[in-house]
Amino acid sequence: MVIGLTGGIGSGKSTIVKMFSEFKNIAIYIADDEAKKLMSTSPKIKTQLIAKFGNEVFTNGELNKPYLASIVFKDKDKLALLNAIVHPIVKEHLQNFIKNNYKKSYILYENAILFENGSDAFCDKIITVTAPKDVRINRVVKRDNITVEDVKNRINNQWSETKKILQSNYLIENISLINAQKQIFKIHNNLTKNFI
Repeated sequence: MVIGLTGGIGSGKSTIVKMFSEFKNIAIYIADDEAKKLMSTSPKIKTQLIAKFGNEVFTNGELNKPYLASIVFKDKDKLALLNAIVHPIVKEHLQNFIKNNYKKSYILYENAILFENGSDAFCDKIITVTAPKDVRINRVVKRDNITVEDVKNRINNQWSETKKILQSNYLIENISLINAQKQIFKIHNNLTKNFI
């Protein structure tokens, strides 16, 4: 069983995933982390990125994330192009991960743009993590050391929370860590009740 976990930028998905990682009977796939690894290691992705975004996209063999972000988060067409290059390889990688972890109670598949790139098709159930917009903006400004305007540009490239919630099976409000933990335990128990 694959459980998708998504939420807008700054909703605290990483914190929620960390809490889920306490359960040893599940496997966790973090799409953004795997995409970043594949962008630096997949010859197919590297060749296409250089062809579409220029040699500056890599510095000393490493992905130049600030350079790439400065291009794609201001231009929806360029973001779509980046996604078209990276996502097919990540999907293939995810399918192998699912095959290799089929004995787990479930696979938690964290993806910020789960709905936007059609990855919800891989999921049996979906969890959306939410937080108030001002909280999300403040978290990202502090975390990434970027401007409020940069965060708003990224938010504008994602589906609204409301739209995500309407297509989700579970909701985690990530304002208080204690309350989030309670919600996680409840969801985990619900998802694993058939395995006990």
